[in-house]
Amino acid sequence: MNEKAFHNALTVDMALGGSSNTVLHMLAIAKEAEVPLTLDDIEKISANTPNLVRISPAGSAHMVDLHEAGGLNALMRVLEGGNLLDMGALTVEGGRLADRIGLGNFGSETFIRPLSNPWDKSGGLKILKGNLAPDGAVVKRSAVCEGMRKFTGKAVVFDSEEEASRSILSGGIHSGDVVVIRYEGPKGGPGMREMLGPTAALAGMNLDTTVALITDGRFSGGSRGSAIGHISPEAAMGGLIGLVEMGDLIAYDLELGTLELLVSQEIIDQRKSVWKPVLKQVSGCLKKYQKSVQCASVGAITD
Repeated sequence: MNEKAFHNALTVDMALGGSSNTVLHMLAIAKEAEVPLTLDDIEKISANTPNLVRISPAGSAHMVDLHEAGGLNALMRVLEGGNLLDMGALTVEGGRLADRIGLGNFGSETFIRPLSNPWDKSGGLKILKGNLAPDGAVVKRSAVCEGMRKFTGKAVVFDSEEEASRSILSGGIHSGDVVVIRYEGPKGGPGMREMLGPTAALAGMNLDTTVALITDGRFSGGSRGSAIGHISPEAAMGGLIGLVEMGDLIAYDLELGTLELLVSQEIIDQRKSVWKPVLKQVSGCLKKYQKSVQCASVGAITD
């Protein structure tokens, strides 16, 4: 794969409003392919790509609807009309993209919106940065309701996914809270599990439109609501998410791309002076992985 192919793949995903896992995997694949790719590059592609499809949980449609509307070929034909794809790039089949998308149905504007009437002017994913995520964080912007795209709330802190899920299901989380789940990143997990449980629990408790969730872990493509993941550096690597305390104010703005802990630098320095990492005790291959893995912001690679 080359830079053109990566750009095309990411453009299609942003128009589709795909999973935040795309960011993690594409960064790792790019590293192996020796193609320069950063979170800033991904953010730039998303900012320049309109969101044309809304699949559950971002919308009411499903993958079968995309198939019946002409599939990815139809979506790419719409993007081609806006000169958003490099049609000369090679595909995995060995031919040019221009030859590949000439196949299949032409699609339906009811499901795949035209460039003149997108669901959103920018792509489905958004990269956030700030003191809580100086190296970056990822949110599926297309699955966040309008009322939660700018938010400030009080932190409720957990050191594992299981603790958070128990609290949510037992009524321990309330509207206006920011659920903080840490030590679930590549090194802290170890392995960066998907946080499908807590996001599903929030939806089940009718809190997904009034409660935010931030984590150094990651999410399933089926997650909805204000779920911000991949916070880097993660807690196990000394990231600021490891210093958040109960009741701290956390603010984010999906339009500005910011994510901030609203605590003075003096207090942060005091906490840092006594902070100790919480690392899970593992053995064998997991222990080797835990020692070598890097942050999600570079694809959780193990170089």
